[in-house]
Amino acid sequence: MTRFKKVILFIHRWLGFIAGLVVFIVSITGCIFCFQDEIQDALYNYRKVEFNHKPYLPPSTLKAEGLKAHPGATANYMYCYGVERPAALLVNLPKEQGMLYVYMNPYTGQITHTENPARNFFIVVEYIHLYLLLPPNIGSLVVGISVIIFIVLMISGIILWWPKRKSDRKRSFNIKWNGRWRRVNYDLHNVLGFYATGIALILALTGLSMVFESVREGIYATANLGKSYPSEKVFPKSDSLLKTKIDNRLVIDKAFSQAQIKSPQAKMFLVYDDAAATGTIGITAYAKSLHFYKSDGYVFEKYTGKLLKQTPHTQKSPGMKMNDMNYDLHVGQVLGLPGKIIAFLASLICASLPVTGFIIWLGKRKKGKSKKVKEVVHRRVHKQHIEKKL
Repeated sequence: MTRFKKVILFIHRWLGFIAGLVVFIVSITGCIFCFQDEIQDALYNYRKVEFNHKPYLPPSTLKAEGLKAHPGATANYMYCYGVERPAALLVNLPKEQGMLYVYMNPYTGQITHTENPARNFFIVVEYIHLYLLLPPNIGSLVVGISVIIFIVLMISGIILWWPKRKSDRKRSFNIKWNGRWRRVNYDLHNVLGFYATGIALILALTGLSMVFESVREGIYATANLGKSYPSEKVFPKSDSLLKTKIDNRLVIDKAFSQAQIKSPQAKMFLVYDDAAATGTIGITAYAKSLHFYKSDGYVFEKYTGKLLKQTPHTQKSPGMKMNDMNYDLHVGQVLGLPGKIIAFLASLICASLPVTGFIIWLGKRKKGKSKKVKEVVHRRVHKQHIEKKL
């Protein structure tokens, strides 16, 4: 092995020790989370409603129904998931008691389920994936740094593994299943790691963009090839002097109705009412339920209902589209079920790499100790043989 590769091996090994456990946890939780929508749809009836060909109830009515059982609570976010799916209100309980998801039939206002997110298995898995159940500002930093280290590990691993001779390449791209278990483990680490690297890099970069704003901005700038789109950076505000002149509930309903008219093909809506005095009402219309790519954004004055800004998907910059696609890329659903399967398998392989890598290191360590013992025994026997002759 050349001196350069020895340095790379040293870096690869010790970075693996530093980040291996976190990479394993993040990868295995990502693997579990991939099919969370499909699994929950199969397990829970409240995630579906009967489509009765009626319009949704106004957001203000759904919000009032959702807050009835929680005096003093507030709610700023509400999802209308689709014609055959419920509406969900994110309720902030008073006195820092936490939050609840209140699911309702969007046609009748009937509450079908109330859920504490801290008790939902898949939300807990998501929190582990994002924060390791640590405080978010600390946990996200630990995960983000570990993912950066993992990217370095993948690059250094390919450098170490890449065969020098063309004659070795065919053998290096296949797992020798009939070999000894140590050889199979070695191939699982190297060969599977190579095949998963491309997808793993996409998963890592999309994950980093959720943690670091600089990565998100970097993706935005790269996709835009350095071209600026100033209008996308403009965030309108409401005129607080109009605060007492109109019923805010009616404005939300008016804004939602306008968004439905402007995006008639949308299958899911997010309604956001910023509680600040100069806040706005935001409506995001998504092309497909539970998918966050291809969306039209609308910003309304919260006191008059005036449309301040609209950003149709077709008019977004390539950078903004890439950032919108980020979540769907991260979980693989941008390609539908095949994409989720690919993301699942890539995450599973990523979770296996710290394990197979540790076994390789352990085997070499034991082999090194065994070799030293044999050398000591050989020297002693040789010495005794010489002494007998003398």
